[in-house]
Amino acid sequence: MQPPWKVARLHIALQAAILAIVWITAGPASARIKSAASNHAVGAKMDYCKTCHGSSGQGFRGYYPIPRLAGQQTEYSINQLKAFIERRRKNNIMFNVAHDLDSGMLTALVKNFNDLNPNPLGGAPKQLIPGGKKIYEEGIPDSSVPPCSACHGADAKGKEQIPRLAGQLHDYIFNKLTSWSKERGQDSKHPDISAVMEPIAHSLTEAQIRAVAAYVSYLK
Repeated sequence: MQPPWKVARLHIALQAAILAIVWITAGPASARIKSAASNHAVGAKMDYCKTCHGSSGQGFRGYYPIPRLAGQQTEYSINQLKAFIERRRKNNIMFNVAHDLDSGMLTALVKNFNDLNPNPLGGAPKQLIPGGKKIYEEGIPDSSVPPCSACHGADAKGKEQIPRLAGQLHDYIFNKLTSWSKERGQDSKHPDISAVMEPIAHSLTEAQIRAVAAYVSYLK
């Protein structure tokens, strides 16, 4: 096990990396998007989004898990929609959905989803929760994995460009972390906050990922 000072140094380095990437991405996305969309148009588009993401944006399990958008940080959501559009994040369905959204509609959608906060769907094995809580709060020093709470917050609700994990579908989190590099192919000239997670995702075992995913999926 590494001594506490080494774990602390890792936390500082991680936070420095996040700040560097935030500066590279040219400031908060919300500051760059100013146009407006009509309430009627936003309502119709919200209904369209909810056909996949759930009636209250709580996520949905069908052929594969579709993520919870309710309560998600607005800057993170804007960043990810832009990543789909620019092919920095690979998902053909979301590219087709997002590429024709103007800036006003994009902003309105993420703000509306941010305002929602339904109860989590749950479904993860509850016996995994204690182990996941320990990793979330303490990290894994032997693998140089910092506590998830260092970035995502003690309540797992995230902040600005760092996503909310609380209430997210456990199977969605597992799928994303176990295939991070395949979907989150980063443009080295235009990195975003997602690049910080790549070495962490690679350092976690599947069992550890399942435990963390189970823990955060029950948080409200």
